[in-house]
Amino acid sequence: MPVADALDRGRELFGRPTWGDAFAELSAADRETGLELEDLERLAVAAYLVGADADSDDAWLRAHQESLRRGDAVRAARCAGWLAQGLLLRGEMAQGGGWLARAQRLLDEAHHDGVERGYLLVPIALQSFEQDPAATHATFERAAAIGVRSGDVDLTAYCRAGQGRALIRMGDTADGVALLDEAMVAVTAGEVSPIFAGFVYCAVIEACQEIFDLRRAGEWTAALTRWCDSQPGLVPYRGQCLVYRAEIMRIHGAWVEAANEAQRACERLSGQAAVGMAFYQQAELYRLRGEFAKAEDAYRQAGQWGREPQPGLAMLRLAQGQIEAAAVAIRRVVDEANVRVAKAKVLAPFVEIMLVAHDLAAAAAAGDELAQIANDVGAPLLHATSDHTTGAVLLGQGDASAALVVLRRACAAWRELDAPYEAARVSVLIGLACRQLGDPQTAAMELDVARSIFRQLGAAPDLARVEALSPTAGPKGPMGLTGREIEVLGLVARGRTNREIAAALVISEHTVARHVQNILAKLGVSSRTAAGAFAFEHDLV
Repeated sequence: MPVADALDRGRELFGRPTWGDAFAELSAADRETGLELEDLERLAVAAYLVGADADSDDAWLRAHQESLRRGDAVRAARCAGWLAQGLLLRGEMAQGGGWLARAQRLLDEAHHDGVERGYLLVPIALQSFEQDPAATHATFERAAAIGVRSGDVDLTAYCRAGQGRALIRMGDTADGVALLDEAMVAVTAGEVSPIFAGFVYCAVIEACQEIFDLRRAGEWTAALTRWCDSQPGLVPYRGQCLVYRAEIMRIHGAWVEAANEAQRACERLSGQAAVGMAFYQQAELYRLRGEFAKAEDAYRQAGQWGREPQPGLAMLRLAQGQIEAAAVAIRRVVDEANVRVAKAKVLAPFVEIMLVAHDLAAAAAAGDELAQIANDVGAPLLHATSDHTTGAVLLGQGDASAALVVLRRACAAWRELDAPYEAARVSVLIGLACRQLGDPQTAAMELDVARSIFRQLGAAPDLARVEALSPTAGPKGPMGLTGREIEVLGLVARGRTNREIAAALVISEHTVARHVQNILAKLGVSSRTAAGAFAFEHDLV
């Protein structure tokens, strides 16, 4: 294809937008004769949107140098700002900071106070977000004012979203959400360019998750998925999109689909800091299914990529019977959580671990704190979590009657949120409360409900605990297999070793070996493979 045709085609595809093809055509034209400044900028954007970060950096660098050659310091500063933004997002702080400083110097020397000043405030605002949300809000507010004055929709929308997230971190949830909604109006109306539309989507979804707004997070995640699908070749936001989808699917009980999404996210985000989020979601699913060795490895990888592996790792230690290690870890996490929203996410695991560690006072205090946060925030998911933990504390204190009232409310709330795993965990507590109150029939029914859900989800550790609570409950399975033997057989069919089964069911390897021998004898087979085939044939997996 002639160079002129490739260039024209690249420009046309850039405007559609079809990012993969646009990048290919613009790259082809660039290899042949080199691109002019405007087309270099198009190439830089297209490269970023297909995940070709090195090509994007190179194009922005060349556009910067060409701008300097032409004597256009303002345009050179803009290109340097984009280069800085990409480097900072990838965690390359020294280089990114250097390019940011160069862009600011160029604007100072040109005595320019236009929209470029606002764009350069964005990375500054982001750098203070975790430690000083008030400073972040003030910086985004300044940048937004510049965007409004300049009529720049991209800058205005992104800064509105940034202000909203900062307000939420500062405890002003209502005003924060209002700003997020305002930002999304511009995005959904198609007024915001692709790069900044992706930034706003991700910022809004993360904020929804921070305030436990499961419904909003689900809706915006679905919208982000549709938006990504509408732009062939788009890459940067798909990985985060998959992480969010995996978390929501896990909550809704679609664990197989969630595992697939988490794995795809790990692959798409490979080499990027955000991959830590994907590894954490993967680890959570492994932990819930009793695949403790895999969970350990995934939490480790999450930590290596900058994602705090807590509270999941502490819950893993609890599931492994390492109560003291779990308690030490979760206490540290709670002590370090200086933002209320972040603290709300670790208080429920803290309560659960403290109850097992027999520290009722600490569990009760944390439960009260979580209840206060739930009342302040008002999110249904947080109220369900709070009632769940409050009921568990009351049960631990021996007040089964009071616990039952709160637990039934929690169970209804989890079902309303379509969170079957959490609802089943509450059913176990309701069963224990009924047993304490002398109502064994209702207790058995509640435990049966939980048992069925845990088995359907593949929540092996929880299923083992329910079986331990009612070892004689329910009829014998096929060929006279007991409930525990069915549990062991299901794990054998999945290819687990005796050591892995022991860890999943919190029993000794010797006990597992005895169960396996009994299973083989009852089934009249001589190998684990044959036993596994029997399990699949009789829907015991």
